[in-house]
Amino acid sequence: MDIDAINRRIAQFETMVRPEADPTNDMAWFSLGGAYAQAGRHLDAAGAYGKCVDLNAGFSKAYQMAGQSLIDANKRDEAIAILSKGFLTATQKGDRMPAKAMSDLLTKIGAPVPEVAKAETPVNLGENVMMDRKTGRPGNRLAKPPMRGPLGAWIQQNVSAETWDAWIKQGTKVINEMRLDLSRDQDAETYDKHMLEYLGVDEDMLAEILGPSA
Repeated sequence: MDIDAINRRIAQFETMVRPEADPTNDMAWFSLGGAYAQAGRHLDAAGAYGKCVDLNAGFSKAYQMAGQSLIDANKRDEAIAILSKGFLTATQKGDRMPAKAMSDLLTKIGAPVPEVAKAETPVNLGENVMMDRKTGRPGNRLAKPPMRGPLGAWIQQNVSAETWDAWIKQGTKVINEMRLDLSRDQDAETYDKHMLEYLGVDEDMLAEILGPSA
């Protein structure tokens, strides 16, 4: 994305979080953080992500991105603090992907990963029960892929019905708070980006799921 497009995105999201607009819009703060990061404004990005978790203390991905932005800004102590808090939050929620990413970031900067008590219990999965890749917990299998193509098939195999229902609720929030019109390509791409982040699918994993035809 060129710098002019990035600056337009920054202006768009800054407008959305102004006091006269909706400064409690956690999704807009998250997207503003991403736009700042793309522009190389790492401290501003960390501040926007920090505002996001102030508004939504369970937003695991925002902790991760705030920590990454602080690392990029050479703010190691601040990065350790928010990554440690975010790791515990993500672990308690069962958000395995952000938890793993924050664990890796802490290790990369030579910081200890907080210890979490685990109670491992063997699980016998029934015919319609599967292990959810996002949460690491058993859940009901989706009756059919939620969309066409290899991504829909992957979701059916790896994401429980409970997690998918939770995304639908979150996705509705994304649409409403970010005022998305899914008939517009750019808005549909924004929606899909949030969906993939919620499910813990990064660019490399998406390329693997979609295969050579992508």
